[in-house]
Amino acid sequence: MNILLTSAGRRGYLVQYFKEALGVNGEVHVANSMDAAALKYGDKSVLTPLIHDKEYIPFLKQYCQVNHIKAIIPLFDIDLLILSKCLNEFKAVGVKVIVSKESFIRVCNDKWWTYEFLLRNDFHTPKSFLTISDTLQAIHNGIIDFPLIIKPRFGMGSISIFEIDNKEELYVLYEKTKKNISNSYLSNASDLNSESSVIIQQKLVGQEYGLDIINDLDGNNLTTVVKKKLGMRSGETDCAVTISHHDLEMVGKRLSMKTEHIGNLDVDVFVVNGVSYILEMNARFGGGYPFSHLAGVNLPKAIISWLKKETVKQSVFKPKIGVIGYKDIQIIGESENFISN
Repeated sequence: MNILLTSAGRRGYLVQYFKEALGVNGEVHVANSMDAAALKYGDKSVLTPLIHDKEYIPFLKQYCQVNHIKAIIPLFDIDLLILSKCLNEFKAVGVKVIVSKESFIRVCNDKWWTYEFLLRNDFHTPKSFLTISDTLQAIHNGIIDFPLIIKPRFGMGSISIFEIDNKEELYVLYEKTKKNISNSYLSNASDLNSESSVIIQQKLVGQEYGLDIINDLDGNNLTTVVKKKLGMRSGETDCAVTISHHDLEMVGKRLSMKTEHIGNLDVDVFVVNGVSYILEMNARFGGGYPFSHLAGVNLPKAIISWLKKETVKQSVFKPKIGVIGYKDIQIIGESENFISN
């Protein structure tokens, strides 16, 4: 069985996890729209057109047919959305795309829609606003106060996130965030809402946790792995420990029932005075998954088994508690072009 990981970026560890899960029974192909570290780990690697290019989907379909790919696993938020629209196209050529429904991907990729979804389903989440006037009115009414957090509504990877301490900074950083969006790849996601592409949120002060909420390929809940974040770098978990936390596990179960997502749902949570506030959701393998894997959870192995129609033991989803993980930085060199075309 051959699988394809798209938009792999720097997630070489995921390539290795899937290679270990497949063993000698298949190949892990790795794709990205530009040269990236993860490409070096694949059995085969390929450069694709840009995600928004009209040739992206035709290219992937042809690549899958030529290389006998049975499943695609996208690893980047924008890629999730594009591929979620094309499930039937890939199914017609014998390829399963492991991704949640388009409607839910849109919720995860839009921080305002995430906010509305969470409120609608009775989850706690930081108060959020799309305009400066609404924010100032909330401050005037005593609903929130400085400091606040400002960020791109359709942002990812901690691009252009600022803390605001006063009204003057609110005006300046609002415009700066809009400018940064227009000068980055986020502009593709934000163009349709250029006047509401920035979100302003209440700053939460508490302990941050990461959840891996794992469902099977039919959207049935299997477990929630809770990790206490001990260190962050550029918006991604740098150090974490697996813990047992009944309340957060129940939050994960409730979210699973509401979303019926496929595979992993990566969720950021702050616990403030005993109350769990959901900050963001990513319907994919998140940057915190390696800590779950280190603790004994093996979602890549489960995915391969599900694709083979095999039963997966519950032990595959049971983490060891108290396992601390640290991320490292490695330099990978190559003397010549290694990417197939």
